[in-house]
Amino acid sequence: MKHKVTHFAIHVDDLERARAFYSKLFNWKFQDYGPHDFKQIVTGDSGDEELIGALQSRRYSPLDQPLLGLEGTVMVEDVDPLIEKITSAGGTICMDKAAIPGVGWIVKFRDTEGNLMCIMSLDPDAV
Repeated sequence: MKHKVTHFAIHVDDLERARAFYSKLFNWKFQDYGPHDFKQIVTGDSGDEELIGALQSRRYSPLDQPLLGLEGTVMVEDVDPLIEKITSAGGTICMDKAAIPGVGWIVKFRDTEGNLMCIMSLDPDAV
């Protein structure tokens, strides 16, 4: 499996203001997913939309201070063996393995430079 960034999250204070900005700037479309302060970002026309990221409240960040910048997610085959690799390489786990129901497993961590990143493995049985 190639390890590539497959998703990103933009943390915001005002979801509607950010939605309007990115809609106008990139013509991104937004669809509901879960709570009212979380939207999926999709591109493309009706019928061939591609999910590329999320626009979400800052309350979803596991960090103590507001996150500025993007939170990238790298798709991996299995998150479990990489948890030890993150810490042994100098990173810090800031959100333990958690299920995204019906999607898969996610772990959030800070790299050696303090950047917030995620690893995720697909598992439709995750709960």
